[in-house]
Amino acid sequence: MALFPVFGKAPSGDRLQRIQGSPNYKEGVFQNSTLTPVTAKGVSIFKMLGEYRNRPKDTAPDRPLLSVHTDLKALPSDHPVIVWFGHSSYLIKVKGFHILVDPVFSGNASPVSFFAKAFPGSDVYGVEDMPDIDLVLLTHDHYDHLDYKTIGELIPKAKHFYTSLGVGSHLEYWGIDPSAITELDWWEEVSIDGTDRGIEGALSLTATPARHFSGRGIKRGGSLWSSFVLKIDGYRFFLGGDSGYEQHFAAIGDRFGPFDIAILECGQYGKNWPYIHMLPEQTVAAAIDLRAKYLLPVHWAKFTLALHPWDEPIRRVTAAAAKKGLLITTPRIGEPVILDREYPDGKWWEVI
Repeated sequence: MALFPVFGKAPSGDRLQRIQGSPNYKEGVFQNSTLTPVTAKGVSIFKMLGEYRNRPKDTAPDRPLLSVHTDLKALPSDHPVIVWFGHSSYLIKVKGFHILVDPVFSGNASPVSFFAKAFPGSDVYGVEDMPDIDLVLLTHDHYDHLDYKTIGELIPKAKHFYTSLGVGSHLEYWGIDPSAITELDWWEEVSIDGTDRGIEGALSLTATPARHFSGRGIKRGGSLWSSFVLKIDGYRFFLGGDSGYEQHFAAIGDRFGPFDIAILECGQYGKNWPYIHMLPEQTVAAAIDLRAKYLLPVHWAKFTLALHPWDEPIRRVTAAAAKKGLLITTPRIGEPVILDREYPDGKWWEVI
């Protein structure tokens, strides 16, 4: 193991050979379907770092965030349940399957512990609170979605890891058996049978496009970034990962919609990177494009990765949803969303 394993490992061998055959891999890197600069024209990394060092105080809450203690090992099973842990980490229980998405429980979203620390009150759940996991789903390899420490703790608890093409190299390097890793290119689908675990029915998982980028070091684009479509028992979930707004949402909605719920990013946007993250109003537009019955906005309320006030994303996205007549659920950290039954909609951020 290298001195700094947190950075992961670039794909090689058979993994690299498969990557090189992807239609989304061109000129030595994965590319978006449309031109997508990571930053706005004329913006340098030094400019962004300078602005971040002098960020406003309201980018983090003054008091601990509100949370709900839920026994995740005893969730109801008659309807699908989603439990959000802040930012883009959440657990889905449906038809006996436990699906953990982009888990980050180490307390920070960076390779060093002093940067991008979790807000007080947002880090109240850990791997020890999780039930046995059938699927760990990893949308891409950025630190706020793929956490080295968390993955290591999950190895004895998780049955299988599903992720975007190329990310499996990090996982194998960190000690996960290659037979427990499945990588997907855009539009690839797998069917997951749970009968060997006493689970009735099969689950369908399809990797779908997103407008973003990847990389845990200087080099970008060595692995793919994806959204995912999850179908089981007549329910359809859209799991958005990270993405700027573009026509791919409408294409996915036309092909797989309507969705019972779309879990979409609404925070960490900024004028310096307008193409790779959505504004809250674009989040609502994306949910409408997807033909989603409900929107669950995520990618906020855990880390300061942008310069906007910490609660601005949820204030703007709820206002935009109300204006467009889109149903939205806004659970506290740990508060279950139960499809067809309970969609928490309290404005809990207003009392922080």
